[in-house]
Amino acid sequence: MSQLRIAIVGAGPAGIYAADLLLKAERDVDVSIDLFERLPAPYGLVRYGVAPDHPRIKGIITALRDVLDRGDVRIFGNVNIGTDITVEELRDYYHAVIFATGAVRDAALPVPGLELEGSYGAADFVSWFDGHPDVPRDWPLEAEQIAVIGNGNVALDVARILVKHPEDLASTEIPANVAEGLASSPVTDVHVFGRRGPHQVKFTPLELRELGELRDVDMILDEADFPDAETTAALVAGNKQIMVIDRVLRSWRERETGQASRRLHLHFWAKPLEFVGDEAGRVRALRYERTAPLPDGTVVGTGEVRELPVQAAYRAVGYYGSPIDGVPFDEARGVIPNEGGRVSVDGVQIPGVYATGWIKRGPVGLIGHTKSDAMETVSNLLADGELWWTPEHPEESAITALLDERAVAYTDLDGWHRLDEHEIGLGAGERARVKVVPRDEMIRISRGEG
Repeated sequence: MSQLRIAIVGAGPAGIYAADLLLKAERDVDVSIDLFERLPAPYGLVRYGVAPDHPRIKGIITALRDVLDRGDVRIFGNVNIGTDITVEELRDYYHAVIFATGAVRDAALPVPGLELEGSYGAADFVSWFDGHPDVPRDWPLEAEQIAVIGNGNVALDVARILVKHPEDLASTEIPANVAEGLASSPVTDVHVFGRRGPHQVKFTPLELRELGELRDVDMILDEADFPDAETTAALVAGNKQIMVIDRVLRSWRERETGQASRRLHLHFWAKPLEFVGDEAGRVRALRYERTAPLPDGTVVGTGEVRELPVQAAYRAVGYYGSPIDGVPFDEARGVIPNEGGRVSVDGVQIPGVYATGWIKRGPVGLIGHTKSDAMETVSNLLADGELWWTPEHPEESAITALLDERAVAYTDLDGWHRLDEHEIGLGAGERARVKVVPRDEMIRISRGEG
């Protein structure tokens, strides 16, 4: 074998890290990598899952761009594996495939009323405000009181964007249609609900601290949600992250409120029971049960049920992977079943098929965890030489010929550079970029078609 041909499906951090590690790993053969992405632009959730007012996190794109710009990885954007090319067909062109398709759908929230008008998934809302090309350009922002279910960073992103004054997003890469939609919102109160207490949240301290820096927004907390000083001291002892979170929450509890035009309420010990609808089938309230802690760290319902009037409710309880035609899928966990990245069914490895990132382990961990995750998958792939496929057309030109024959309007690295420069130019030096949102426009610019 003169060259090991690898296909990686998904050009987000997981896929790009896997490509980088493959090329840097000790091996006996040359490696040639083709990176496939169903969107016209790379970077996955860093581009379409991180709030526009988080430029520090979006700075990860710089490291990912450095990998692509080395020139030793080819990228094929706007190619959907499963339709444009089947998984079975990949066997004819590659020795193995790594799936790094992430998780972009909302996890289930088993409560009645999810079908009501005004009930939304956080993933869809995040895709909208991040200018994802495959979601509608408009978003219904008609509610004055809004509930957000979840105590993780995505819940905070959703709450922050909903309550933040749109003019304070003007310097970010927020698309024009999103700015216009947020400007029309009549919101006055956003309520964030979590089943556990204030010292068990999944927020990172930085995300939480940012909430308190919002202009003209009061932070509202209920003293009944917080334990006494002795219990608090025991909870924060030896845990720096919890200590910082406690300090932030305590500072908000000491603030004067009542002057801001908008309020962000944090509700702890609150388990959602139902999105309550009106006669027209719209959300009119959130019904929830107060919870209490058990010695093992879990919570139990107290039987005290409350109802809060809201006109919209967003569930931010986690992400869930999407199945790919021709690849095993674990419906319960929303992942491709695997052992150390080796895709398997009932413990039996499927030759030549691997997974990394959230589609491998589920939507847990920060972006930085993805690199160590990819290392495991790459190491196992390189150790599995006897299980690699034997492609009939391993030459690099064969896959481009196939895409051209099928008239797939794929984008490449030069095309991404064209789109990148175009978006930066739209920012006119006043902000990092203005995203191009319509898919057909992204493709046209990337392919240099006028």
